[in-house]
Amino acid sequence: QVQLVESGGGLVQAGGSLRLSCAASGSISRINTMSWYRQAPGKQRELVANITRGGNTNYADSVKGRFTISRDNAKGTVYLQMNSLKPEDTAVYYCNIDGVTGGFRAFGSWGQGTQVTVSS
Repeated sequence: QVQLVESGGGLVQAGGSLRLSCAASGSISRINTMSWYRQAPGKQRELVANITRGGNTNYADSVKGRFTISRDNAKGTVYLQMNSLKPEDTAVYYCNIDGVTGGFRAFGSWGQGTQVTVSS
């Protein structure tokens, strides 16, 4: 079983920065794409950014130039550096990782979510 543990959320003023982390543990033989999603109250969950095993990245237009996704394959961890935060970035942020378990089965797992609140 693959588990994801997120950390780094909190309350910050507009213009500030936060760094989210998501660490995978369990029987994992390979991690493929690592992603961050967010869900604001009353809205659907949306993709914020993702990064492939080879390091290719993709960002939502709303965060381009402000957020940076990165990964440490040795640690099974994905990060989201969030700069120039805006009140509209307020949401619960979830990491999502897909890959292959030690038993060679495909998996896709979600983190528990971490609250990010940006005050104006």
